[in-house]
Amino acid sequence: MHDQRSSAPAEGETTIDGAILSMLLNEDAPWPWTADEVAREMGDALAVADSLARLYGAGLIHRLEGFVFPTRPAVQAERIGL
Repeated sequence: MHDQRSSAPAEGETTIDGAILSMLLNEDAPWPWTADEVAREMGDALAVADSLARLYGAGLIHRLEGFVFPTRPAVQAERIGL
């Protein structure tokens, strides 16, 4: 049998990506966050590191000297409800 793999992210990856992006976009919480703060908040450092890499690759966050914060397009998409 041929092993077929989907190019779509796994459900768990989508969930953590969404949770992290929501946390970064929360206007009531000051940002930027450090990657370590995000990992402590989420409770899984490896999953957070992978998620931050995916979000960065998708152009949704900036990463600078250990800090992470949403890009302008991500903020605007949040504001208009996308």
